[in-house]
Amino acid sequence: MTAGYGSADTGPAGPGDGGFPPGTARPGPLPPRIEPTAPAYLPPGAPRPPSAAPSPRPAWSPPAQPGQWGTAPASPTAPPAPTAAPAASGWGHGGTPSVAPGTATPPRAAPGPGWPAASAPLGAAGQPPAHNHPPVPGPGQPYPSGAAQVGAVPAAKGRGLTVTALVLAGLLAVVTGVQAFQIHRLSDRLGDTDSRLAAAQAADGTRLEGLESRAGTLEKQAGAAFNPEAVASAVLPSVFRVRAGNSTGTAFAIGKPAAGGGTNLFTNYHVVDALWQTGEREVFLERTDQRFPATIVRVDEANDVAHLRTNGKFTGLVAAPAAVKSGQQIVVVGAPLGLEDSVTTGVVSAFREAGGGEGPVIQFDAPINPGNSGGPVINGSKQVVGIATAKARDAEGIGLAVPIKVACDGFKIC
Repeated sequence: MTAGYGSADTGPAGPGDGGFPPGTARPGPLPPRIEPTAPAYLPPGAPRPPSAAPSPRPAWSPPAQPGQWGTAPASPTAPPAPTAAPAASGWGHGGTPSVAPGTATPPRAAPGPGWPAASAPLGAAGQPPAHNHPPVPGPGQPYPSGAAQVGAVPAAKGRGLTVTALVLAGLLAVVTGVQAFQIHRLSDRLGDTDSRLAAAQAADGTRLEGLESRAGTLEKQAGAAFNPEAVASAVLPSVFRVRAGNSTGTAFAIGKPAAGGGTNLFTNYHVVDALWQTGEREVFLERTDQRFPATIVRVDEANDVAHLRTNGKFTGLVAAPAAVKSGQQIVVVGAPLGLEDSVTTGVVSAFREAGGGEGPVIQFDAPINPGNSGGPVINGSKQVVGIATAKARDAEGIGLAVPIKVACDGFKIC
């Protein structure tokens, strides 16, 4: 409001004149009003300074005017009494005029259309607060206490922290669920991979066993195949030319080493017969340019077998555990006519049983000559099956041998 209460204007009454009758003078000016200053904003927890008590207003008494409070005016045309200019503050924003004790308070007229509305400054009472400042209470509203102002901020912060914690917990739960699902899928894949790997390993093991079995069969078949060269290479180091006086023949090492050391050998009795009859026991084993002395240990005249022993150490041949069969391939090694390391091949023609005062013999077709007597007859497995003894006169392809089992059973050195 721009006009204060108690203006000296005595013009006709209008909507904004407070309802006074025409020609009636309005009360005089009011004393200046003390505006409460808005408290400065204090941060939460800061102590508030003590408020200064407002200064008391001076008492005010309206001038005596005829017909003021219900008294009829002296004359309707009387000129209005001059009054002082209205105070700038007037009623102010919600202010209340001070009156003398015992004086009735005049009614406050509602502002009319002609009364301009007063604009309150930003941050004044009843107006929106400035940014980052607490609100200023309106007329008749108490200022909020310090605890209310301070406690509002922590409550808002607490709600914000709660919402943030709930959001983070939800995100963590989602991430945990996704990871658990992925781990479960990986576990299933690993299980399937292990199963396939185990199946593949089992199949590989089966194939490997089959290959090993086939390899063993092939080895047996290869071993069963007759190979005279391999047989001769394995046998020749154990075969010697034996010289007994004026006679020559063949001898071969057999079995394990002798009990007192050295090597046991077999030959034919008719090779050493002349020395045995004269009581001599020493013979010589010859191989290439080497010569080893040997002793006649025992003889078997009936089966034409003699047991020799030498101090030298040589590899003994192995006796075949089974009897020969007709058609079996053989190799005969000896020194025919003194020609050492001679090899001939043939087959077993027949196995002749003992009869007519003679022991069993093996008939074969491999060529032999004088000097082959006492030499070994070898099968395809490099085993001794007999001792070559003689050949048929005036005939070809008929050789005879003493079965090795007869010699081993008679001398027990195999």
